[in-house]
Amino acid sequence: MDAALAAIALLPGLAIGSFLNVVAARLPLRRSIVSPGSACMSCGASLAWYDNVPLVSFVLLRGRCRHCAEPIPWRYPAVEAATALLVAGCVLKFGASWDALVASLFCAALVAISATDLERQIIPNRIVVPTAVVVGAANTLLHPSVQWIAGAAGAGLFLLLVALAYPGGMGMGDVKLALLLGAAVGRTVPVALFAGMIAAMLPSVVLLVRHGSAARKMRIPFGPFLALGGVVALFAGKPILDAYLGVL
Repeated sequence: MDAALAAIALLPGLAIGSFLNVVAARLPLRRSIVSPGSACMSCGASLAWYDNVPLVSFVLLRGRCRHCAEPIPWRYPAVEAATALLVAGCVLKFGASWDALVASLFCAALVAISATDLERQIIPNRIVVPTAVVVGAANTLLHPSVQWIAGAAGAGLFLLLVALAYPGGMGMGDVKLALLLGAAVGRTVPVALFAGMIAAMLPSVVLLVRHGSAARKMRIPFGPFLALGGVVALFAGKPILDAYLGVL
């Protein structure tokens, strides 16, 4: 049953992903996410409904705007597909429940944050802060415990100290994202933080090998790696943490 519900959840997940593309494109520019309707970011032409179907329109248009033929960024189908898969994964893991809804909200925020950080190196306060409050409050109501507040405070403090020690390598947006991770995954937030850091090491090593000491001046958006860590903690944080504590 949960597998069937997860498959059904792919469709609303795609729709949410399409909306997140609007959020990622307009919010950093302080433009309304409601009006005007969807339009090409290159020529400004309004998009008909048949040119705005998640994934399908991108394939049929061969990745180009119908009006100006400019390439459509791959971010658009990537955000739609990632959101759909994550929402379906939440339903598969938590079933048709409030937990699945909260987890889907968390994942949707992570996708939007990753898209904006990759494109503009910005983690918008208007996404991360309200989502952290809502997710933390919802988890506390559903599963009364101090772990959600403690996780948010602990993760935020940890990255704040890192940001103060290495101000060039991490921003306050990453600190606020850590608050969201803690509010969402509670006691498994160490898994999220360390998974994110380990994932970030790979491109750092590649840059170091290719550019040598000059790589130290190259900035890599850390938000998407923290988001990846949050997904790992959400879906597999407990067994990973239990296995680690078992070794100790």
